Amino acid sequence: MCKVNIAIAQLNPVIGDLPGNAEKILVAAQVAADQGARLMLTPELSLCGYPPRDLLLRPGFIDAMGATLADLAQQLPDNLAVLVGFVERNPEAENHGGKPLFNSMALLEKGWVQQIFHKQLLPTYDVFDEDRYFEPGRQVNHFSLAIEAGKTLHIGVTICEDLWNDEQFWGQRKYPTNPIAALADLGVDVVVNLSASPFTVQKQATREAMLGHSAARFAVPILYTNQVGANDDLIFDGNSVAVNRSGTVVGRARTFQPDLLTLTYDPRRQDLQAGSITPAIADANAELWSALVLGVRDYAQKCGFTQAVIGLSGGIDSALVAAIATVALGPNNVLGVLMPSPYSSDHSLSDAQALAENLGIHHQTLAIGELMTGYDRTLDPLFAGTAFGVAEENIQSRIRGNLLMAIANKFGHLLLSTGNKSEMAVGYCTLYGDMNGGLAVIADVPKTRVYALCQWLNQSQAGAEILPFPLPSTPVTPVIPPNILTKPPSAELKPGQMDQDSLPSYEVLDDILDRLVKGHESVTDIVAAGHDPEIVDRVIRLVSRAEFKRRQAPPVLKVTDRAFGTGWRMPIASRWHLPTTPPKPPVSKDLGLPPCKTSPSR
Repeated sequence: MCKVNIAIAQLNPVIGDLPGNAEKILVAAQVAADQGARLMLTPELSLCGYPPRDLLLRPGFIDAMGATLADLAQQLPDNLAVLVGFVERNPEAENHGGKPLFNSMALLEKGWVQQIFHKQLLPTYDVFDEDRYFEPGRQVNHFSLAIEAGKTLHIGVTICEDLWNDEQFWGQRKYPTNPIAALADLGVDVVVNLSASPFTVQKQATREAMLGHSAARFAVPILYTNQVGANDDLIFDGNSVAVNRSGTVVGRARTFQPDLLTLTYDPRRQDLQAGSITPAIADANAELWSALVLGVRDYAQKCGFTQAVIGLSGGIDSALVAAIATVALGPNNVLGVLMPSPYSSDHSLSDAQALAENLGIHHQTLAIGELMTGYDRTLDPLFAGTAFGVAEENIQSRIRGNLLMAIANKFGHLLLSTGNKSEMAVGYCTLYGDMNGGLAVIADVPKTRVYALCQWLNQSQAGAEILPFPLPSTPVTPVIPPNILTKPPSAELKPGQMDQDSLPSYEVLDDILDRLVKGHESVTDIVAAGHDPEIVDRVIRLVSRAEFKRRQAPPVLKVTDRAFGTGWRMPIASRWHLPTTPPKPPVSKDLGLPPCKTSPSR
């Protein structure tokens, strides 16, 4: 039997741009055909982009997708079969119940839709809400691909989550069935997985370990295709990969960039041959940097922005956001605005100016002292006789926020907010002030990681050649002025103010927050890890009280497993607070019932 080339098209779709996404599939198909591919894979929902969210509630959108799919089938090259992700209606929903749609994959060949496959496992956790729209598929998905006269290749099809339910790898199952095991029972030659798997730091290692485990367990090679690009708050890293039947990686596409990767299947060996393996980005800071740059670049481009404006305080957070924006959009497309108040230190102004010059971005200084005086004068009849406090401090932030919004409105700039995850968690940020913006760039990056990223940016060009987006090209090194890295962090809203006047050290705060927000640890566990009970209790209360602020924040680029974005669904009006001493389970004296059992936190 002849060898078979299978192409992985790693695409960056725009949500809802059906003609544009179809054109990307068609262009990739033409290249794949030129390379001798017999089959081409595209990501999950590649025709409409993932996640389409409530666009799926619009019948006209579903109709247009079907028409675009049929048109695409007629334009594809001869002798190339293509798997395209789309949404199909559930014909049984109206009469027999169930969700109205399927998350589907169509096999296009010879001008027609030859077969349709439905996703079986529908994730409904974190940022995923597929049960809101889709009915799960009930059939094992597979097809036969003709490769020469009388010979076929038996292909097993899975869609994203279908691959993530191996009880041996995870130690448990989330769903009753494992589609990979079912395909292995059918004796398929190859399994393909078509994904839109969002990025989090160091996730690729887990993906490849999982793929390798499944391939080796069932002795079947697996080709995994992932979406690339950013859509709203979600970043997709690509990193499409192929593993042979022993679980070894034999092909890897580029990270954070569209790519076309072609692998060869040898029927005699019943395995994939070694192909092109793009080096993975091993360094966590380099990976995070690239993700954030892509997040800003795609959000701006897909929303129609070409330029951004940032408030430069002379602090480390705005410095990092400015560096990210410079690479994402180009230095000529970034405006930094310095807004000193009477409480601003001299070094804040000089540090911000030095940063702007290092990055080569435009900058403008707008002093806010007179505006503060005007607010004081206007509010004096109400505020007279009261002590200076948080309300007066926040006026400065809100003045700055108004100025930045005015600039954004006047010139059509995208305002990038600069708050980090630590501040967002405990509410150390001002509504309608520093929280203003169209995109919260580093609101999923803890303060300690902000420092680590800036230090990485300054200290090392090592490995920069594998980055999809180059570091800021400037003759000045370090890029971030050293004083920004070494001075104590401060909002400078009153004389001599330091962050640690109101908060524990960021090393302590970030560890507590990681245990609480990501790990869902109890107070007892956090205290047992070495933290002061009073500090833990105070941080938990601050996190709870700040919920109303986070609800009004701009979209947050998600880079961790637990971000303050679409996957964070805490109530605002709530009186639940984790007690410092866990309560004892109640016992009913009247009925003599034993204590109630409680479910462990996920």
